[in-house]
Amino acid sequence: MKVNLSRPICFFDIETTGAKVGKDRIVEIAILRVDLNKAESHKVWRINPEMEISLQATQVHGITNKMIESEPNFAYYSNEIHQFIKGCDLSGFNAIKFDIPILVEEFIRAGTEFDFTQIRMIDSQVIYHKKEPRNLSAALKYYCNKDLENAHSALDDTIAAYEVFKGQLEKYDDLEPDMDFLNEFSKRNNNLDFAGKIRVDSDNNAIFAFGKYTGQKVVEVFKNDVGYYSWIMKGDFPEYTKKIFTQLKLSIINSQ
Repeated sequence: MKVNLSRPICFFDIETTGAKVGKDRIVEIAILRVDLNKAESHKVWRINPEMEISLQATQVHGITNKMIESEPNFAYYSNEIHQFIKGCDLSGFNAIKFDIPILVEEFIRAGTEFDFTQIRMIDSQVIYHKKEPRNLSAALKYYCNKDLENAHSALDDTIAAYEVFKGQLEKYDDLEPDMDFLNEFSKRNNNLDFAGKIRVDSDNNAIFAFGKYTGQKVVEVFKNDVGYYSWIMKGDFPEYTKKIFTQLKLSIINSQ
């Protein structure tokens, strides 16, 4: 891998109970860590999500409720997972839109503090879709001339994402082997949260990206519609999204 690492990078993939970020839980997580000396190590955790796995999810990844009923919950593993990725940048295939937001929610529920604003996030899917818009299996075939034998196995998907990322760096000369550049290139838009409910406008103001106040400044809405913040806190929004809204709400109080 020819990228210039200033700190380790962890490639990871999760399997979940479903596809809703604010509701569903992790049932399996695999992480492949590449250290500064390019040494590789990986770990896999099978997790009891403490909720039912949807039939649709089981049909995708093959993990049933029976298979994980005796496994520990995420809180049991949260410190171990945190220590494995601490001080690392994160990468995966569709990681920014799905895997990282789900992981954030799990850490919050477990009470594990992890500052995701201090890491760089490289998404091979974003790079791939900007260059060759297809899926992970096609990406592995295109960049590495390999077939993905066990799609939706967390470890196999994680290794595939790692192989695709290396292949992308080899193929595209304009992809600078610099983590800051790749972090910027992986961004889909200017979201403040992973769910895409809050964005930053051209003047660096936080604005709503959903509902009746779409495009309006969050702090102005909270000043003029005092009940809207409470409605959000009671709503079915991801905990990380609520956390950002709370920080914005507190900024109003602190400025008074």
